[in-house]
Amino acid sequence: MNQPFDGLKVLDFCWVVIGPMTTRFFSDYGATVLRVESALRPDVIRHGLPFAQNKPGVNRSGYWANYNSGKLGLSLNMSDPKARAIAFKLATEWADVITENFTPGTIEKWGLSYNEIKAKNPGVIMFSASMLGRGGPYDAQPGFGPVLTALSGHTNFTGWADRVPVSPYGAYTDFLVPYLAFSAICAALDQKKRTGLGQYLDLSQLEASLYFLGTPIMDYLSNNQLQDRSGNQDPDMAPHGIYKCLGNDRWCAIACQTNEQWIALAQLINQPHLIKDNRFKSLEDRQKHSSDLDHLIEQWTLHHSPDEVMYLCQSNGIPAGSVRDSRDLFNDPQHLHRKHFIFLEHSEMGTYASDSTGMLMTETHPEYRPAPLLGEHTREIIIDVLGISEEEFMLMSVEGVFD
Repeated sequence: MNQPFDGLKVLDFCWVVIGPMTTRFFSDYGATVLRVESALRPDVIRHGLPFAQNKPGVNRSGYWANYNSGKLGLSLNMSDPKARAIAFKLATEWADVITENFTPGTIEKWGLSYNEIKAKNPGVIMFSASMLGRGGPYDAQPGFGPVLTALSGHTNFTGWADRVPVSPYGAYTDFLVPYLAFSAICAALDQKKRTGLGQYLDLSQLEASLYFLGTPIMDYLSNNQLQDRSGNQDPDMAPHGIYKCLGNDRWCAIACQTNEQWIALAQLINQPHLIKDNRFKSLEDRQKHSSDLDHLIEQWTLHHSPDEVMYLCQSNGIPAGSVRDSRDLFNDPQHLHRKHFIFLEHSEMGTYASDSTGMLMTETHPEYRPAPLLGEHTREIIIDVLGISEEEFMLMSVEGVFD
């Protein structure tokens, strides 16, 4: 079966999460994605936990492998003019798409600006992602996901009103933006197919992440209302919370959107008298007395496992979901049915688990391949793709061009 990106060639300078996560969509669906790195300055998440068998190493990070499946690995020491010349040759004579997410100015310093490449490869599509986008007084500000999560306002909404803000898990915005980035590159490819024209895409991760805060932003613009941290409370639901269950650190989420759901929950927890309790008669009443309500619900959930709470609630028309840990995710019957987790054979790590794309399509099936070792395909690319002789390759190797 043909893949949608068969024949597409992507020269990928991206690192950390947003870029590699974006380009993995292409490698999963048929594109040749050439991942450029340097052993002198490897991708920071090559040192990110977890490591296979708990043994650190640049080729042993499951974090890195998950976002780089199916790519080819090329090592280039970009401080060397010969390495930059190789990168320029790949960009102008081989690549259809070029991607990078360095601090603005880095790629230009290497002689790989869009205008320089476009002069020799007019149909090229170049995608740049940076913290704040290019131009403006702060475009060169460095940082990682937790910094951007704070700048975008996400951190301000996470936590309880009487406590300090809490950063969401990991590089939160990095996990959101790749879906927009992938869509933008696909749109550019569609335009190129119709017009033959390439283009430059400049993505601000900060601006893109604001799409996920539409409600509080509009509330401020329309009503001059500043939304703040509210713990697990919700303006339209009550009860709405995470409740401790049977077991060590085991929890379940329960959310009642309607009075009917609240009545069903009161009956389920063997407290039907609460339905007529003046503290809980309306949504506003339940929100006002949410602490009392949460305590009463938790007296019931404490005697059941998270899955028991979830299934009992769901069978009575009450939205609920057990709080899953990693072990639960791998054992979840829905994930098992859809084969979400795929197991790949890596030449150093052995068998490792990776996410699938999360989509099932009737006419297209992704091809999952393991992530490359650092520089694993350097010789193949230099000799077979660029046509450089074995002797010249060996000489450049000795000179440190491929470090």
